[in-house]
Amino acid sequence: MSTAPAASTAAIVALLEDFSMEMTGKDVDKLAEARTSIPAGTRINVTFLGNEDLQLRLDAATAVLRSGFVPVPHISARRLASQAQLEEYLAALQAVGASEHVFVVGGDPATPEGPYEDSLAVIHSGLLQQYGVRSVGVSGYPEGHPGIGDPVLWQAIDGKFAVLREQQLPGSIITQFGFDVAPVLAFAQACRERGIDLPIRVGVPGPAGVKRLLGYAKRFGVGTSTSIAKKYGLSITNLMGTAGPDSFIRELAEGHDPRVHGELKLHFYTFGGLKATADWVTEFRKKA
Repeated sequence: MSTAPAASTAAIVALLEDFSMEMTGKDVDKLAEARTSIPAGTRINVTFLGNEDLQLRLDAATAVLRSGFVPVPHISARRLASQAQLEEYLAALQAVGASEHVFVVGGDPATPEGPYEDSLAVIHSGLLQQYGVRSVGVSGYPEGHPGIGDPVLWQAIDGKFAVLREQQLPGSIITQFGFDVAPVLAFAQACRERGIDLPIRVGVPGPAGVKRLLGYAKRFGVGTSTSIAKKYGLSITNLMGTAGPDSFIRELAEGHDPRVHGELKLHFYTFGGLKATADWVTEFRKKA
């Protein structure tokens, strides 16, 4: 029997409604394995990595659509070599019916490979709507970014929100994953205080090995102090163990005040474990 407070149980159920997931272009076979475990209509983001080509990304978005889910292809601004490349990708997505929702991110390259220095430049171009885009996701960094200062991050999110509103494009924010709830709630509150009312999808690591989770955290600049790691369920002394986001989600549900933090949903970074994540959500719902 669940030991969570009744109010928290309702809040957990609300958070788990309409959760989204993430996959790479190489995870099509894993998507097929997970198909019956994922609720129909789930939003599934398809990454835009440097070692993937247009066809791989397109095939993944098509597989998401054909599986009964909602594809959300990523567009990595600094990886685009030209406007023509962006339009080629958008046209290909539109041709298969997968261009309605996109997620636009700056991307990893320190130097842009083409004319787009950041995600705002892609959004501001006005090209997205021309190819059927109807909603745009953007990034949020509750714990900051290892290569970008907080003032610049806030300037960027303010700018993206303003342009989306100007273009009358619905949007959402997807945060980088973390292990600490406090920065997430502080970030959400700060967004609302700045007038940014976009729904926020809180990035959550799907269940995975402790060593793998810590490796991803280091790669993405996520803070993992010993106290936070222990609180989350990561045993730094037992790297062979596994961990899921149980405690994180319970704490997030208990701390979430819609009047202060606005609309929050969950976005699972699956690290290739689509079925493991979907099955974990199913079991966690039963325990909530």
